[in-house]
Amino acid sequence: MKGNVRVLSASLIGSAIEWFDYFLYGTVASLVFNQLFFVNEDPTVGLMIAYTSFAIAFFLRPIGGVIFSHIGDKLGRRKTLILTLGLMGISTFGMGVLPTYQVIGIWAPIFLTCMRFIQGLALGGEWGGAVLLAVEYAPKDKKGLFGSIPQMGISIGLILGSLVMSVMTLLPEAQFMSWGWRVPFLLSVVLVGFGLWIRLGIDETPAFKKAQASGDVSKLPIADTLKYHWKAVLIAMGSKVVETAPFYIFGTFIVSYATNQLGYDNTAALSAVMIGALSATIMIPIIGSLSDKIGRKKIYMFSIFATIIYPFPYFWMLEQGSVFLLILATVIGLGIIWGSVNAVLGTMISEFFPAKIRNTGISLGYQLGAAIAGGTAPLVATALLAKFNNSYVPVALYMMLAAFISLFAISFVKDKNQFTAKPEPKVNMNVNVNTK
Repeated sequence: MKGNVRVLSASLIGSAIEWFDYFLYGTVASLVFNQLFFVNEDPTVGLMIAYTSFAIAFFLRPIGGVIFSHIGDKLGRRKTLILTLGLMGISTFGMGVLPTYQVIGIWAPIFLTCMRFIQGLALGGEWGGAVLLAVEYAPKDKKGLFGSIPQMGISIGLILGSLVMSVMTLLPEAQFMSWGWRVPFLLSVVLVGFGLWIRLGIDETPAFKKAQASGDVSKLPIADTLKYHWKAVLIAMGSKVVETAPFYIFGTFIVSYATNQLGYDNTAALSAVMIGALSATIMIPIIGSLSDKIGRKKIYMFSIFATIIYPFPYFWMLEQGSVFLLILATVIGLGIIWGSVNAVLGTMISEFFPAKIRNTGISLGYQLGAAIAGGTAPLVATALLAKFNNSYVPVALYMMLAAFISLFAISFVKDKNQFTAKPEPKVNMNVNVNTK
């Protein structure tokens, strides 16, 4: 039991730190980077350029996933997690000390984008290792619960980022724009050091050690994944869309939309996101445990249909100009709907693949879905607002489309028991992702 606590702590703490670093960029991009790094006479264009840099890093996440999952499948999950956390810490600290456009001109956005690239590579390798560290240590009847723990790191990272930024935005605007925004980036080095200390003290997962002892280790995991498990990768990729696109609307785009279009102040918008993320953090382990009892597919399908129904009521509540409704809308969207799908997604996808290529399989499918649907979400939403005279209707339809894409993807899973906790599959999943 004590060993499991340390493993889950390593999975959660490292994941939370990496997502904290990652989300800082998304939040600061909408408040600071469009003015200090991506300078343009038109504020909307500056914001879209800042969001473009946010999106580009998502397309490096699959590359990071392939590189670090190769290490994870060949040398172990633990080594991957130490490398990714270290890289994330270096890049985030680097952002905090970069000179602005006003000081070094065009080199400022170039250097900032390079740091963002490193973040993308690191996070691409982080997620798969963190989830597998938890799932592969889990008892057979608690895989959903264990697999949900590292998923809490996403919302905890968002809470930490929003909390620190909320405090910083209380500074006079001149001080915040001068140095206040840098503080969270610089403080991240302390969190990274703590996370590395935790991860250095854990052992390799039982599933990987068993595969290694039996010689069942893939020589080239990416080749085996694409040759024998490409259908599972595509389904994992499509399954990710309903989680990632709405998330970046609920958690990142909302900050600029609420402040720039609806007249809320920065503190109210960031506080709503923080409360919504806190709700998700509470919901995720509860839903993860529930999935061990009723199956992951039922919860996943609930999230899809809720995402289809919710966008128009969500934007209606935002339009009322009430801080209470802003918070309520975010709690429902981020806390309940997104929290539910996020709780089961990692474990669900991990059950698509055998142990010897599992790190590569889940990282590739998950990160490709994130790159296509997640990184572009704030950019697409901002572009839709600009195109349609600030109407939220196209953005709501965009969120619904994301849900339908995932509904289509999951329809190709034929085995009704695919998403329930079970032993390692005995055969490959080349046909219909079927474990029987």
